[in-house]
Amino acid sequence: MYDSIWISNGGYYLPVLVVAASLITAAAAQLEVRLPWTPVPVTGQTFAVLLCGVVLGARRAFAAQCLYLLEGACGLPFFAGGAAGIVRLFGPTGGYLIAFPFAAAITGAFAENAWDRKPFTMFLAMLAGSLIIFTLGLAQLSRYVPANALLAAGLLPFLPGDLIKSLLAAGVFPIVWKLVPRSGGNA
Repeated sequence: MYDSIWISNGGYYLPVLVVAASLITAAAAQLEVRLPWTPVPVTGQTFAVLLCGVVLGARRAFAAQCLYLLEGACGLPFFAGGAAGIVRLFGPTGGYLIAFPFAAAITGAFAENAWDRKPFTMFLAMLAGSLIIFTLGLAQLSRYVPANALLAAGLLPFLPGDLIKSLLAAGVFPIVWKLVPRSGGNA
């Protein structure tokens, strides 16, 4: 089903799509707002990660986000605010980063099952991906932030933005899919 949407000429575009998704995530990471009470910045990364899942499907989105982590871990300035290095994966925000492939994959799996075709299910798919990011992110952050400050440092400031991003995707994606021409008769 998904392959008929994206594959052309025997699948030559697949590697390009995976690399492009990793680069889009890197670009979105540069959209950063630092909050004074937390080491976790507000970025565009999570939106890019979840949309990567919806657009590419579970396997390709997982690969794209693994590539993104590898690029940043190898020293490319792809993490939030131009940060780089494997040490970032073990720091306060490392859990959020490690969650990206899994969040993209779950969102992609829901999309492969047509959850991206209706606003309510698209909203739920985006929230499921966000839940994975917050769960792994908070688990890692808890090693660096006192328990009584954990939710204020790693969850509460980000909920409004995640809800807005999820609502935006839920409103836009079902409309976009109606406009996208399909090949092969699969929908």
